[in-house]
Amino acid sequence: MELQFVANKANFMEPQPDSILVGLLVLFFYSLPILLLIATWIIGRTIEKRHYQDIRQREDRWHQVPATNGKPTPDLPQIASSELVVGSVVVSVDHFKRWLTGFRKIFGGEMKSYSSVIDRGRREAILRMKEACPEADMFVNCRIMTSTISNGKGKAIGCSEVLAYATALRFQPSDE
Repeated sequence: MELQFVANKANFMEPQPDSILVGLLVLFFYSLPILLLIATWIIGRTIEKRHYQDIRQREDRWHQVPATNGKPTPDLPQIASSELVVGSVVVSVDHFKRWLTGFRKIFGGEMKSYSSVIDRGRREAILRMKEACPEADMFVNCRIMTSTISNGKGKAIGCSEVLAYATALRFQPSDE
């Protein structure tokens, strides 16, 4: 009886093909959330970087057309026409930033992931507002509003809507 116990003990110590497969599946199962977080970080960072590049290129095209938050001054040329223009965008954070923000809520401090959402949204809304009236010479009385989009239960889902609106002015051509 004792010899049989030793033989069974020796067989128990040898790795069985099924136990290796089960071990790999368990390892994969427990590492999957980490792999998904890394994938969302890479994808989210790439998308955000591309969006900022697009914003910079479009801002370079529109930098000569001012958008002010004041009313027009009396020394402007004669105004030919004016119209209300609106630009709106909804921007969200990726799951990795949302996950990191959960830790920031515990310890406090600036939530930089949401700061970039507001920055991207504000800049994109202003560009869309300007693109709504490409023939305008100036945008006056520009206003920006933000709101959080929630899932209906009082919890925010990490999206922000930014609305920019202004009065687009077209000046009379000068007779010089």
